[in-house]
Amino acid sequence: MAKFYFKSFHKGEEQQLVPGKNTIDFLLNYSKALSVIDYKNMKFEALLN
Repeated sequence: MAKFYFKSFHKGEEQQLVPGKNTIDFLLNYSKALSVIDYKNMKFEALLN
């Protein structure tokens, strides 16, 4: 799984986290490859790579 890095922030300050292009591409590609199959009362997840 990808590593996550966060900068610490002071209390009272709101920080807007802006994802990078690589992060967005990773998430979009992951969601395209993910397949969820419902069978009766079960769910199966498969990565189609």
